[in-house]
Amino acid sequence: MAIIHHTTLSPTKLELLAPWLPDQPWYAGDGRAPELTKTGGFRLDDPEGAVGMEFMVATDTAGPEPVTYHVPFTYRGAPLPDADHALVGTLEHGVLGKRWVYDGTHDPVLVRQLFACLIGKAAPQAQSETDALDPTVLPHFTEPGHEHEGAAGPESVTQSASATDVHLRSSRPLVLRVHRVLTAGEEAAGGALGHLSAPWTDAAGETVRGVFVTAHERGETGR
Repeated sequence: MAIIHHTTLSPTKLELLAPWLPDQPWYAGDGRAPELTKTGGFRLDDPEGAVGMEFMVATDTAGPEPVTYHVPFTYRGAPLPDADHALVGTLEHGVLGKRWVYDGTHDPVLVRQLFACLIGKAAPQAQSETDALDPTVLPHFTEPGHEHEGAAGPESVTQSASATDVHLRSSRPLVLRVHRVLTAGEEAAGGALGHLSAPWTDAAGETVRGVFVTAHERGETGR
């Protein structure tokens, strides 16, 4: 169970995210610095209790139209080996001290737990409350019997203009597609084995829902 500490962060998560975001291939901005607001998200628990995991939704209002991004973060008390390329930055936590913040699509702990969530073996947690489930996050897997696929983390990670594909190191060639630019609508891509949807608050202040993650057979991830 992750304990949520209501304390200071320096820099804040959004301050850490703002300079990192424009360097990503799925950033939809027009060159200007993003103006970010946190508009949703949820968490997953690390069974070992060592790694914090957050699936943040942040909306950029700097351009002519707001764009909503989905950014999975992991928070660690020490650097993740061989993951400098995935480091978003570091921050000082008022209780836990220095934390290394990573793009979670490269972190094996988050990838394992995200797959477990999709097949019903890990429960989504509220973003800002300790020991509180988030019933608004809806994972779904279309085929039973994948509890022993053996997903051990990312084998490779590829990027596109709207998503990150995490190729699983598993007994079956599966890909988790993490949708980075969110759009309202609960329809998953055709051929998806599973998906996870969740809500966020749009620029008009309305609650909308969209697909955050889809699961595919490798080779069946047509865009």
